[in-house]
Amino acid sequence: MYKIIILIVVCLFSINFNSLSQTNKNLVSNPIELKNAIKSAEPGDNIVLANGVWKNLEIHFYAQGKKDYPITLSAETPGKVTLEGQSCLKIGGEYLVVDGLYFKNGYTPNNTVIDFRISKNKIANNCRVINTVIEDFNQPNRYDQDHWVELWGRHNKLDQCYIAGKSNQGPTMRVYLSGNEHIRNYHQITNNYFGPRPRKGGPKAETMQIGDSYTSMTPSYVQVTNNYFEKCNGEVEIISSKSNFNEFRNNIFFECEGSLVMRHGNYCVIDGNFFIGNKANEFVGGIRVINTGHWITNNYFYDLKADEFRSPLAIMNGIPKSPLNRYNQVTDVVIAYNSWINCISPWQFSVGANMNKKDVLPKSEIRSARPERIVIANNIIYNQLADSLPIKAYDKVDGVLFKNNLIDNPKFESEYEGIETTKLNMENETDWLYLPSKDGNDKLEKTYYGFGFDDIKTDIFGNQRSKNNIVGAIVNEKSISSFKIDKNKYGAQWYSPDKLVMKNSIVQVSASHNNISKLLNEALSGDILELANGEYKIDESLIINKTIIIRAKDQNGKVKLIYSGENDTPLFQMNPKGNLKIENISLSGNIEVLAFSTLQNNMSSSYVLNLEACQINNFGKVLKVYRGSFADSISINKTKFINCSSGIELAAETEDKGDYNAEFVSVIDCEFENVNKDVINFYRGGYDESTIGGNLIIKNSTFKNCGQDEESKILIKTRGIINVNISNNTFLSNPVKLVALLWGEKNNKHSENEIKESGEIRVDKYLKQKLVY
Repeated sequence: MYKIIILIVVCLFSINFNSLSQTNKNLVSNPIELKNAIKSAEPGDNIVLANGVWKNLEIHFYAQGKKDYPITLSAETPGKVTLEGQSCLKIGGEYLVVDGLYFKNGYTPNNTVIDFRISKNKIANNCRVINTVIEDFNQPNRYDQDHWVELWGRHNKLDQCYIAGKSNQGPTMRVYLSGNEHIRNYHQITNNYFGPRPRKGGPKAETMQIGDSYTSMTPSYVQVTNNYFEKCNGEVEIISSKSNFNEFRNNIFFECEGSLVMRHGNYCVIDGNFFIGNKANEFVGGIRVINTGHWITNNYFYDLKADEFRSPLAIMNGIPKSPLNRYNQVTDVVIAYNSWINCISPWQFSVGANMNKKDVLPKSEIRSARPERIVIANNIIYNQLADSLPIKAYDKVDGVLFKNNLIDNPKFESEYEGIETTKLNMENETDWLYLPSKDGNDKLEKTYYGFGFDDIKTDIFGNQRSKNNIVGAIVNEKSISSFKIDKNKYGAQWYSPDKLVMKNSIVQVSASHNNISKLLNEALSGDILELANGEYKIDESLIINKTIIIRAKDQNGKVKLIYSGENDTPLFQMNPKGNLKIENISLSGNIEVLAFSTLQNNMSSSYVLNLEACQINNFGKVLKVYRGSFADSISINKTKFINCSSGIELAAETEDKGDYNAEFVSVIDCEFENVNKDVINFYRGGYDESTIGGNLIIKNSTFKNCGQDEESKILIKTRGIINVNISNNTFLSNPVKLVALLWGEKNNKHSENEIKESGEIRVDKYLKQKLVY
């Protein structure tokens, strides 16, 4: 009888458990059904969005699930449920899961795409967004700010998502700590694929920001682990950590033009991360250190060439008694068991020291507080080619304790005790992974054991350091000899970031064809319009919103585009994602029209312009841009500019917030004659010391009889631009006082220029600018 009773109880429990665990699937097909389903949802329910396009959908997912019975909002088929137009998702409540959504072809109607908060009183706790994609979901105007993901509340998780393409202002992802209900949050950001973020041209374009200046002393405990960051180039900071006790573990930063930055806040852990650059890019960075108590261990840095704020390891000077939004002194930081391989000047100390600028900056901006109580131990620096300056110091290095660091660099003689030059046998396992061999080098095994070092238990691959411990990030070369980066392990598994490459077509165009605009509209991105000799009359702007090449069929022939559109309209109108290359073609206007212009509004993303062996005559302006427009690159080679009222104007960002209108501008082997003003006007206003652009090169070019109407009496204007190189040019009979006024403190330089009746090139060491912050 006892056994029968037990059997009945077990059966009843099993039936009850199965009924609770059984998911109640509710397929919804329109916003009203969705709203009703959310309103009536019970723990364990699964609200399923039917396949298709959901346009202009604002989801307020507020419900109360339970730990073992969350309420799920999912796609019927991941990838086949797209949220387009003005759509967004707000989450509030407990134990909710969002799975498999796809945001594309639109933008959020408010400040966020995915928000872990519906209102101040409806926040998310213990909620999760998984297997979701946000792609190119940008505001129509780049200067309109939003965040694609905002984390509020506690114990929320973003994992296995793909997020890429944000071009407008504002961090891609931001964690808020405004209020007790949001601190000690223990959010998890893990196994995501943060795809390319294009260059913005100024600050406020981080991929991730954790806290802000005014909550920077707040405990946060965010965990950023096992994510893949690819070409996150928005600005100098990929991740800006602005709170306490955050952890960054086992992430891969692949060719990202920026750094992982401990901007504010203290006691963060940066362990087991890869920072991978390439030989062609001088802007890929590593880790920048500010504030107190960080532990930087087991990280691997490869082929990083950036300098100062984006150097492989940048330890900054601070401001004495710094306000919360500036730079606190670096103290009590441990940097141990890391490897720098083929990096240029990998260790840079007192970055940002600016005591020599006391005459142009207020006292509250002077960074004179050197790093103190820093331990740098058991690290490797290895270069196949000798680096003349592996350690760069901008102030005294008197607060750093070096212990048992090894440098393989034959041209370097260390002046610091605790840094030894030695020959390291490095085995190249992949195109970027070098492993130290212990054969014949017992110095690798003589590690320094400092306070708290017993907590460094494993290497970058999880191998135990208690067995055969050596310096550097990697202990056991045998166990990881086959390691390679597999980016398919990250992000939404149903989504592939690799786009299908279409074969480009060459479209032959004869002079008798009177509608190039129609051909451009019909062309696919990447196509080539090849023009036969002759004159082509154009009376309306040609819209460039894709990748297009327009070239002469005969490079030695004569192809001429004659534009007669309305006054102040452009021959070529650069639209978002426009990428135009023109080769061996003459462009002619009527002095009242423009050769090139951006849209006045709705420049949601950048454009590219390339001129090769062209001639541009009789235009009012060669290039006119508007606020919010941004050229990733403008490349002009072997091109003549004759009889134009104005030249290349890149000076529409006049609010002095650190923004500028182009990243890379190069003018090489060109001729400028009778260009009356703004021959080249490239402007960046506002004192934002971490901004490192734009970039201007002018080489092997001739400027003759230009600047007649130039009110500034400066021929080439580059105010606020960080990297300027004017060399091997000829300036003849230009009625100006200055050819250029360069910013000596920054990377502005000139050389081998011939100047006749054109004033001079003057260098001012310091430039006084309006403070951005």
